[in-house]
Amino acid sequence: MGVADDERRALCDLFEQVGPDAPTLCEGWQTRDLAAHLVLRDRRPDAAGGIMISALAARTQRVQDSYAAKPWEELVTLVRTGPPRWSPLAIPALNELANGAEYFIHHEDVRRGGEGWEPRPADARRDAMAWRAVGLTGRMSYKRSTVGVVLRRPDGTQAQLHQGPSTVAIVGEPGELLLHVFGRKAARVTFEGDQAAIGVVQGLERSF
Repeated sequence: MGVADDERRALCDLFEQVGPDAPTLCEGWQTRDLAAHLVLRDRRPDAAGGIMISALAARTQRVQDSYAAKPWEELVTLVRTGPPRWSPLAIPALNELANGAEYFIHHEDVRRGGEGWEPRPADARRDAMAWRAVGLTGRMSYKRSTVGVVLRRPDGTQAQLHQGPSTVAIVGEPGELLLHVFGRKAARVTFEGDQAAIGVVQGLERSF
């Protein structure tokens, strides 16, 4: 069992607690929509192209809506069951690579969708996954920045995301940095550097 499986299980437990109509950090989505997205991603790769390609978005939405229309308990069971055996994502190593960050982020999308949330305590395995993932995706997220961008953990460990003048350091725990890089505003990070450069970094769109 890896981080992906841990986060999937915890997210499904949370789904059962909050129900199908709870808010999430995904704009326009309640928990039912998020669960349907995850089932589509696991079980319908033929219809998932619209997640990244706008020309295919209509078909992706139709399939996602068909899952969202299922009874809530059935939908959560489909998420909990995970990819079918024929899927490459059923291979543990590929599941961890593709789903570790995905399920961590979406778990937090539900945890932080309402008021009163707090970051979870540090977890060495989860933090290692988040730090690896943020180094890969962060470079894409900030590739259009006109200033330099560095990620910095509280212990001083750094990852350079983008070279440029007036470098800004984004400081936080690995999971918080990962959420920030993926465009979540409910992330506990701070910014260090020139105020004008910080404004540039904060104004960049960071969604995938």
